[in-house]
Amino acid sequence: MLRLSQSSFTLAFLTFLTSTLLWASVISHQLQEECEFDYIGGSNKGPTKWGAIKREWANCNYGKMQSPIDLSTKTIQVVNSMGQLNKRYIPFGAILKNRGHDVSVGWEGNAGSIEINGTQYFLKQTHWHSPSEHTINGKRYDLELHVVHQSSNPNAKYPLAVVSFLYEIGPPDSFLSKVSREIKELSHGKKDQMKLGSINPNEIRRGGINYYRYVGSLTVPPCTEGVIWSINKQIGTVSQEQVMLLRSVVEHCAEKNARPIQPLNGRQVVQLYDPNP
Repeated sequence: MLRLSQSSFTLAFLTFLTSTLLWASVISHQLQEECEFDYIGGSNKGPTKWGAIKREWANCNYGKMQSPIDLSTKTIQVVNSMGQLNKRYIPFGAILKNRGHDVSVGWEGNAGSIEINGTQYFLKQTHWHSPSEHTINGKRYDLELHVVHQSSNPNAKYPLAVVSFLYEIGPPDSFLSKVSREIKELSHGKKDQMKLGSINPNEIRRGGINYYRYVGSLTVPPCTEGVIWSINKQIGTVSQEQVMLLRSVVEHCAEKNARPIQPLNGRQVVQLYDPNP
């Protein structure tokens, strides 16, 4: 009788274990299906496969001006008299969004613009990547903020301009602190977006008068090329808690949402001085 009970227990345990493993496999598959693309090495939706997922994403694999890149100070040309970032930002209503692969703050109307080499680019949205996507002399930082602008001229040579800020662990970032409460609400799964009211873009970390500049692409599919990148040379600080908060909101496949470094392919990178930081 005891032997029968032990056999029954063993059978029940094996049945439970098999069911648990099967359920875990189903959940894992469902989570993977939720991610249109991911950052997981070896995944069939990972960065090396992005260009094959959709035809319109082909640039991700075959483009010659892709981002991010490593900013090697050994090869960067210093320029002191061109390419200033003339900023004219104004407060406007904004929306916080969980886009699955990142957290973004987008402005609902005209929140101002920047001007680069005579072309005006209007502020659209800002979002975070952790760890940083761009590296400096091979060093990857803890966080990167992208401030995305778009030209209203359909014939502009470079239709997009992104200003980027790099961060290392230290005191909290003030702009992130301003929206942390709302980000926490997103992390609890209550909403995937919410209105923030009026947000002044000038509250985004500025500082520093030196930028690295080159022409590249968006760092997420469809990896559109023709983007003017301006990466602030001054490194800001962000708390570990803020980085973890951003990671807690997005899909599991994008918790570390940094695209690998892309080949420079002969592109010129300059370091420029901006007298209007």
